[in-house]
Amino acid sequence: MARTLPSLNALHAFESAARLGSVTRAAGELHVTHGAVSRQIKALEAELGQPLFARHGRGLALTHAGLRLRDATGTAFQQLEASWSSLRRDSAPSALVLGCPGSVLARWVIPRLPRLAVELPGLNLHLVVNEGEFDPALAGLDAALLLAEPPFHQGWQVQELATESIGPVVSPRYAGFASLRGQPPAALLEESLLHTSSRPQAWPAWASANALEPGSLDLGAGFEHLYYLLEAAVAGLGVAIAPQPLVSADLAAGRLVAPWGFVQAPGRWVLCCRRGSVDGRITLLGEWLQRELSASQPAGPTAA
Repeated sequence: MARTLPSLNALHAFESAARLGSVTRAAGELHVTHGAVSRQIKALEAELGQPLFARHGRGLALTHAGLRLRDATGTAFQQLEASWSSLRRDSAPSALVLGCPGSVLARWVIPRLPRLAVELPGLNLHLVVNEGEFDPALAGLDAALLLAEPPFHQGWQVQELATESIGPVVSPRYAGFASLRGQPPAALLEESLLHTSSRPQAWPAWASANALEPGSLDLGAGFEHLYYLLEAAVAGLGVAIAPQPLVSADLAAGRLVAPWGFVQAPGRWVLCCRRGSVDGRITLLGEWLQRELSASQPAGPTAA
């Protein structure tokens, strides 16, 4: 059976005028002229065979028929608007929720977000800071970017991105900087070294790689998070141990120097998701992260 509804444009014009109580305000809301709204309302009244508005002085009042049509159109357009908004939300791609440690987020991920937006324009990324151990179920996350040592949780699907490279870094502003220039790694046995409780294995791993006794290291001021440790090093408070990617910008800008280069550590950069995940966005992100890490592979010592 054919529908006998009048023009939806006319109904929309009437609903706006009835709700706002003014043809002029309705014209403004609909971005049309006053005359266009008036013509639509008159067309409805002609088709209906009775008036929808009655003039009272300079204002408008709804007739009985107008009140009934106002209620019907108001409800109908509200439902249409709600359904349309819901459909748009459902059709819009949801954000990929990525968890990572705060130091990795602040020092490595955030500076690369503009390039990520250009190279993976369809990826809507929502970043969540996670300090300490990740929930084995990765609750609330689609994936996690970790800098950690294996083994990883058996329920995870793990994409290895790069091996970890660590090395001592120091600011040219550090009071002992001049005396360290040109010295072998053993010179650090005489230094009170900055360290972080989040990576207690970093200094011992570096010492072992340089044939030094880890127990001979003098660990001085400690920081809860790697981010604060590196900020302390940039401020010239001492020699810190750092993963190379997290200080690459500081090395390039001369804020930090790595006089003894970087050595491979047991840690790995990995992108993890729940085992069995088939989200293609995670694969694309992993490939992009791998390229970014590969592009900043550590070289030898930086000039002091």
